[in-house]
Amino acid sequence: MSHIPTDLRFAETHEWARQEADGTVTVGISDHAQRALGDVVFVELPKVGSTLAAGEPAGVVESVKAASDIYAPVGGKVTAVNEELSDSAELLNEEPYESWIFKVKPTNKTDIAQLLDAAGYRKAIGE
Repeated sequence: MSHIPTDLRFAETHEWARQEADGTVTVGISDHAQRALGDVVFVELPKVGSTLAAGEPAGVVESVKAASDIYAPVGGKVTAVNEELSDSAELLNEEPYESWIFKVKPTNKTDIAQLLDAAGYRKAIGE
């Protein structure tokens, strides 16, 4: 059974979202996702300043097994990307809930409420 932090919200596409005090939303991939992918070798980050719709592909995570799109769990403008992943993509395997991928200033503040809570996500992944 994987560790699923209760302070995060989850998309059914396995991204996590954390509401920050400054109103931005930090996004990463879940422990379940990184285990399914295997060893992550490359992360294609979204461009800072780009605007994403909720559910829209925002980047790509490539592993030794497969490449998988990262979807924006909430719509908004990308305010930051985790450049550390460009050189150390394996951080997504080692610390999936500490290693964020990008931050968004949400267009609609209620988008995050539409995402699954930890219990809902655990149920969605069959745990």
